[in-house]
Amino acid sequence: MSDDGFRVRFWGTRGSVPVSGPDYQQFGGNTCCVEMICGGAHLLFDAGSGIRQAGEALLREGIHDINLFFTHCHYDHIIGLPFFKPLYFTKMSIALWSGHLAGTMSTEDMVREFMQPPWLPAEAGYCRGGLTYHDFRSGDVLTPAAGVQIKTAALNHNGGCIGYRVEHAGHAVAVVFDVEHRDDVLDQAVLELMQDADLVVYDSTYTEEEMPRHIGFGHSTPQHGIKLAKAANVSALALFHHLPSRTDSDLRVMEKTAQAEFPNAFAAADGQIVDVLRATRKPGQR
Repeated sequence: MSDDGFRVRFWGTRGSVPVSGPDYQQFGGNTCCVEMICGGAHLLFDAGSGIRQAGEALLREGIHDINLFFTHCHYDHIIGLPFFKPLYFTKMSIALWSGHLAGTMSTEDMVREFMQPPWLPAEAGYCRGGLTYHDFRSGDVLTPAAGVQIKTAALNHNGGCIGYRVEHAGHAVAVVFDVEHRDDVLDQAVLELMQDADLVVYDSTYTEEEMPRHIGFGHSTPQHGIKLAKAANVSALALFHHLPSRTDSDLRVMEKTAQAEFPNAFAAADGQIVDVLRATRKPGQR
C-alpha cells in the first residue's frame, strides 16, 4: 500500500457480548474492534473479541508497530485484549492509549487492573511485546504516526467514552462507538468529529421504537446517526455496535431502512474492508 492509502477493517461490530450461530453468519458476532490502515501505520480502536483475529492477521502480515486506542473499558470493548497475540511477541512495539478515565486512572493501571488474577491466570507483566502506555484528555490532538492526526472528544456514555477523528492524506474517519443522543439535539462535539468525514462509524444499537425503553443505557439509533451525518456532510455511515440479539435478517432490514434516508449507509460486518479514499464498501467483502 502507498503512504497515502487509507482503509478500515472491521474485526468486531457487536456490542454487549459476542454471539455465534446460524443467525449471525453475514454480519458476524465479535464485539468491538476496528482497524485503520493509514499508509504504513496500523491503528486499532478497542479490544473486543474481534481483536483476536486482528492480532493473528497483523502477525501474518509482518506488522511490528501497532497503536491501540480505547474508547472506554466496558467488557465488550476490552474482553479480547488478553487474546491479542502480538502482546506476547518480543519483536512487537505496541502503544496503548486512553483518555476516558483521565485524572482517575492511567492507561497502564487500567490494563493491569483487568489483566490479572483472578480474572486471568497471568498478569499483564507476562506480555513480552514492547508496550508503552499513553494518557490523554478529551480534546487533545494525538499524532501516533507520521502523517496521522487524531482529534478526540468526550461522548455521552455511562462511565465516560472517547470519540476519535482520524485524519490522513486529506481524508477523515470518525469513530463514535458508544454515545447516547439527547432527543433531537445534535451533539456539537460529535458533529465536530464527523464534519466532512469520508466515513463515520456510529453507535446504532437501538431502533427508534426501542430507544424509549433504553434511555440511560448509553446508546443511539441509525436515524439519529443519519441526522448527524446529513448535518455534518458525511460521505458514508457505518452502523455499528449491533445488539447481540440482532440477527442477519434484522440487520438487513435496519440497513435497508437507513439507506432509504441515507443511501451510503450500511450495517458494518466482521471482516468488511472499506477503502476510505472511495468511502464505499470494497466489493466482495460481505
